[in-house]
Amino acid sequence: MTTIRRRPLILAALAAPAIAHAQGTRRPLRIIIPFPPGGAVDSLGRVLADRLAPVLDQSVVVDNRSGAGGLIGADAVAKGPPDGTMLGIIGAATLCAAPFLQQSMPFDVQRDLRAVTQITDSAVLLVVNAARAQELGWTDLASVLAWAKANPGRLRVAHSGVATVSHLTLSAVAAAAGVEITGVPYRGGAQATSDVVSGVIEGSADLPTALMPHVEAGRLRALGVSSGRSLSLLPDVPPMAAAPGLAAIDIRSWNAIMLPAATPPAEVRRLFDAIRRVAAEPSFAAALRPLGYDAVTSASPDAMTAMIAAETPRWRSLVEMSGAKVD
Repeated sequence: MTTIRRRPLILAALAAPAIAHAQGTRRPLRIIIPFPPGGAVDSLGRVLADRLAPVLDQSVVVDNRSGAGGLIGADAVAKGPPDGTMLGIIGAATLCAAPFLQQSMPFDVQRDLRAVTQITDSAVLLVVNAARAQELGWTDLASVLAWAKANPGRLRVAHSGVATVSHLTLSAVAAAAGVEITGVPYRGGAQATSDVVSGVIEGSADLPTALMPHVEAGRLRALGVSSGRSLSLLPDVPPMAAAPGLAAIDIRSWNAIMLPAATPPAEVRRLFDAIRRVAAEPSFAAALRPLGYDAVTSASPDAMTAMIAAETPRWRSLVEMSGAKVD
């Protein structure tokens, strides 16, 4: 199994200055991060800023605009200057699920945002407490689901909160397998992981970053990833779709680079070419792996737009299946 050493890179990313300096006469490029400092998306933004500045010959500023599950940051991009001086790193749930979760949206994804490229790919990882797994004979996802079917509601699995990708994934797995799983919402992944490791609850569904060190140490057992195929950063963990009844499970948690909709095509292309150049560097992919991401880019801005359109019905179905709503 791939060894993931997470903390040194994240600390290094956080220690990086908020502005990546480059020589040039253009106004600084502002990267909007819709989450607080210290998380994986923030670290991704700083890794991108450091590498993008010299390629663009332009200063790059990281600007955290957190709140409302990512909507505040996305709204800042939607209403930002359409001149190539602002872009945002916006996640799949915000672009494809939020319109069906929110009573009202502050912006329209199709009307107010312009896609540039995908930048990361990841998936939800499902784990259980290793000691509990040994005690109950849980060797794989199929055996866990069989136990859950025989013991309705007794399998307690942590997730990141109502309407998050981990909650939607857990709801989809339970519905597809015809089992009752008790989802336990947590505000932070650290506490959820601690409770699973200590045996307070049986399992957790989350992005890989916080979970993999405990999997590698033998405290947690990895059961599957929500993507329809194994992730390159977790090559030994099978997709959930391999378990009986779950063939339709294919849920990826990706991030996209987005601009204000009226940004001129020349600026869209300039940023697309620069980001593709950065993402092609092996060091960029290596920097993202400890954050739980594969580095992935689109063939073109139009290809990213098409991906959002294709993914939206899938996310709408997940929302409807979960019954989740956000006031």
